Amino acid sequence: MAFSQSFLDELIARNDITDVVSGYVNLTKKGGNFFGLCPFHNEKTGSFSVSPDKQIYHCFGCKKGGGVINFVMEMENFSFPEAVEFLAKRVNLPLPEQGKGSDDSLRRRILALNRDAARFFYETLQTPEGAAVEKYLETRKISLKTAVNFGLGAAQDKWDALLQAMTRKGYAKSELLSAGLVVQGKNGNLYDKFRNRLIFPVIDNRGDVVAFGGRIISKDDPGAKYMNSPETVVYSKRRVLYGLNLAKKSKRGNIILCEGNIDVVMLHQAGFDNAVASMGTALTQEQTRLLSRCTKELILCYDNDDAGKIATQKALAILQDSEFNVKVLQLPKRFVDGEYVKQDADDFIKYQGREAFERLLSGSADGMDFRMEQVAARFDLSDDKQKVEYAAAVSELIATLSNAVEREVYTARAAALCSVTPQALALDVQRARKRLFTKADRMQRRADLNPIAQVQPKLRTVRYDNVRSAMAEEGVIRLLTLDESLFGEVETLSSSEFSCQLLGRVFDALLSQKNDGHISVPLLARELSGEEMSHVSQLLQKPESAANAHRALRDYITLIKEEAQKRSGAGYDPLAAAVEKYKSKKGHGGK
Repeated sequence: MAFSQSFLDELIARNDITDVVSGYVNLTKKGGNFFGLCPFHNEKTGSFSVSPDKQIYHCFGCKKGGGVINFVMEMENFSFPEAVEFLAKRVNLPLPEQGKGSDDSLRRRILALNRDAARFFYETLQTPEGAAVEKYLETRKISLKTAVNFGLGAAQDKWDALLQAMTRKGYAKSELLSAGLVVQGKNGNLYDKFRNRLIFPVIDNRGDVVAFGGRIISKDDPGAKYMNSPETVVYSKRRVLYGLNLAKKSKRGNIILCEGNIDVVMLHQAGFDNAVASMGTALTQEQTRLLSRCTKELILCYDNDDAGKIATQKALAILQDSEFNVKVLQLPKRFVDGEYVKQDADDFIKYQGREAFERLLSGSADGMDFRMEQVAARFDLSDDKQKVEYAAAVSELIATLSNAVEREVYTARAAALCSVTPQALALDVQRARKRLFTKADRMQRRADLNPIAQVQPKLRTVRYDNVRSAMAEEGVIRLLTLDESLFGEVETLSSSEFSCQLLGRVFDALLSQKNDGHISVPLLARELSGEEMSHVSQLLQKPESAANAHRALRDYITLIKEEAQKRSGAGYDPLAAAVEKYKSKKGHGGK
């Protein structure tokens, strides 16, 4: 959907960025700005800044930034039109009656298609075509009430049941392809992606069906055990947690993070309605942002096999410096036919029962305990040589803790385990911590000795090939955002003379905004991606004096033109440039 600048100006004016961000982040005023813990990465010291004057946000840690529209897009995984619609509803601002853009239209169609597909799968479960899946649910002891609560469905054992049903409803085959509901074969024919499977609709926090998961119902099925929707315009597996739409309503004070959909379903059925699962991926930063809105305590409940332990370690690494209180629930192995076998949350509930899981839950260890146990498991602590090796390994782990009290507590615990004094192990921890600082300091000094690397954008997609020109281009953009009266002095400057394409696009966008009325940095979200907006917010954080703005702007323009002439192989003539500027001001060739 295309929005006029006047509408977007009013939208941004009504949605003060400080008010909007405060709905997600606890902010504290320091000077003219507000600061808080960044919602985009884990940190314990607030480096996230909101500027009421500029109406932008910027994190000095992860470098993300932008305006109020960008913030909502990032936090809610919205497209630009969806973010505008969200903010308009927030302040009761009527949306203009305009035609929908192609991307927005496709997104809305896919969401409607997913909703109808979920209904089709659900209704199939109630028919003879869904009998095999219904029998499978009975085998897994999933009740009808639970199936209804999660909207579980059945995919028929046919090649094109869903394809035929949705095309009869008016959906195009191209839309079914875009939604990942059908697959194109080598001969060009289309067929259903999900066939003869139990279907799990994936519902996001807004209540939209964004994807599907499918599980085989027979051990004889040669297909993959689990199958998930591909990434689409409405679905990114990094930004969704299965069951969170239900778990966020739980009265329990924490969230249980599991591996699979079945685990979530069975835990909810047993009364643990705070369970969620990632969609075929390790825990991501985006998912931790979703979780942070619901709880500050996470319980990791992955399978007790090697893959589950690795997944737990990865999750703990992501959550180490976060504001979450993290615990690990280690499921014991089950003794079957003379040997111990792994079990997941579903197995434990089924064989040990709800009360046993509740006891296990209340006794779950914190994340550091789990990591220390994993280190200890690698050594034979009855052997003196391995005790020394264990002390070195566990010291490296404890040294990563930023809190001194935590380091002391875990040092004492590890020392007792390997029968050494806490003082001796504390020296090892101290040395390991010193090595960490030395390594970080060496890397910083190496970076400081390379000034060109220091000014390069943090974005992988943007690089300054001509640093000298790019610094001047940044200066032009900063000055134009500081003082709109300076626009009259950039008439001879063209974005084609910019060495950095992104900065040239920003320059053109600002000129266009000025021609339409006045400039607005948050409005750049129309033209730029989230990463590009982050770069703009970062360059606007750099100091720029408005005292000698006119002279500084002239110097920047001269430098940009000199570098542009060098790239083209021609010389730069300042006198000719001055004449051209005089002519442009007089108009009609100076007559």
